[in-house]
Amino acid sequence: MSSSSSRTTTHGAQGPSPTTKDAVLETGAALTQSFEPIKAICAHLNAFHVYASDPSRCVEANHYCTHLSADVRQCLIYDTPHNPARLIGVEYMVTRAIYEQLDAEERKLWHSHDFEVRSGMLIMPNSLLPAPVWDKAETAEMHEIVGLYGKTYHFWQVDRGDVLPLGRPQLMMSFTDDAQVPWDTVKDRDQRYGVDTGKKREARKGIEETDVHEDADGCWK
Repeated sequence: MSSSSSRTTTHGAQGPSPTTKDAVLETGAALTQSFEPIKAICAHLNAFHVYASDPSRCVEANHYCTHLSADVRQCLIYDTPHNPARLIGVEYMVTRAIYEQLDAEERKLWHSHDFEVRSGMLIMPNSLLPAPVWDKAETAEMHEIVGLYGKTYHFWQVDRGDVLPLGRPQLMMSFTDDAQVPWDTVKDRDQRYGVDTGKKREARKGIEETDVHEDADGCWK
């Protein structure tokens, strides 16, 4: 690697901008390849993940999710919803019935979604439908997500300015209580997406609190 390449960053990643040859190849691939797994993505969720090893650190996460079955979802996690976005992690979500089948040590690696949903923090960004219409659809989906358990690893620590995915994958968790949340960070997110977490919390009061399994959310225990 040349010294100039090692100093240059493009869209937060080490190296210069893609070449014209790269662009031509990408265009050709887009015309001739199916990208079926990517096309199966059916939902964009935005929330915040907490480092299990250091809960004082959190990072905004844009999830692009696919349903593998009625009980299992998988999500690619990007740092931004705009291209070019960095792929920073993955999350798998399962129902409680599946979660309870896991052994005790495995269950410690998973987090709940109860607080994320009922606090209004977990959102499904939308820029096309009128807010009242979308809010009803979003709330309906939150009824499905509230009882799911997620297992998440991040490979790229963008919050500390890394320009490459360095070090070991990091197990990530979710917030479980108001006192844990950096609300200024949430407010900044809300302003960028034109949403109000507080109003979403009110709209979701009808979502029943789940009985979170005692083995989940290990970083807070």
